[in-house]
Amino acid sequence: MPTTPDRPEEVSAGLIDVGYLPDDATALVAFLAIKLGKPILVEGPAGVGKTQLAKSLAETLGRELVRLQCYEGLDEAKALYEWNYRKQLLRIQAEAQDTGWTEVQDDIFGEEFLLERPLMTAIASPDPVVLLIDEIDKTDQEFEAMLLELLSDFQISIPELGRIEASTMPLVLLTSNNSRELTEALKRRCLYLWIDYPSLEHELKIVRLHAPELDEKISRRLVEVIAMVRDLDLKKPPSIAESIDWARALLLLGATDIDSKTFNETMSIIVKHRTDIDIVAERVGVKLDSAEDGSSAASS
Repeated sequence: MPTTPDRPEEVSAGLIDVGYLPDDATALVAFLAIKLGKPILVEGPAGVGKTQLAKSLAETLGRELVRLQCYEGLDEAKALYEWNYRKQLLRIQAEAQDTGWTEVQDDIFGEEFLLERPLMTAIASPDPVVLLIDEIDKTDQEFEAMLLELLSDFQISIPELGRIEASTMPLVLLTSNNSRELTEALKRRCLYLWIDYPSLEHELKIVRLHAPELDEKISRRLVEVIAMVRDLDLKKPPSIAESIDWARALLLLGATDIDSKTFNETMSIIVKHRTDIDIVAERVGVKLDSAEDGSSAASS
């Protein structure tokens, strides 16, 4: 059942209920976007929960999630709409031979010959949806320019049919890994939210939320090690989702501590590049070994 929050605290509580632990800024910006009908531009490093925020908002608001995954070379036909040319051709062939082009043209450019893509699906939906335009920074400025009409007036112009306006207001989130600078025109139309890697205490709460059975001491040790790994110059630092996966794996394995042996055996859950594995094993693994040696010396 679709819901509309009346306070930022309600947004926060709703997100927590579906497994997403937001900070105050995230809950506030999401609340304002819902109330003001403004898109949100969410930037930050890969793996901090930008895409998951859209999924969680859709779940907590009781809305369908419509997702447009961006990539280099994405064009209007894949994002907005395209005509079903095969169906149009069959329709033309079915017409009587003496039928004029004007009659055929009017017939084949109807809505039944239109193939909706994600942006048009969100606009045409009779129920409010959450529209996720994921990794917008992978497209070019021409694609951004095409988005401006959608984000300004929530409408799409189709030459053969005219203007299609949204009957309901979608909640739009655009995510960016900040791989290129987005245009000022796009930014002006959006509320802005920067999501960074969480603080140690915040990530501890996230891990505890998703793996509450894991011993709190091990959970704290886990986020401390994750922080050490992220401080290294890696191709791909561990994401929050990988922190959760690691916590669940340690729970499944019945780990009682994160020592160097356990770390080396489970490192592949959080480190996904061969060169990164060598760096992490050398830097973090050595620190864990040193900590163990210090503990042994102290106990003796």
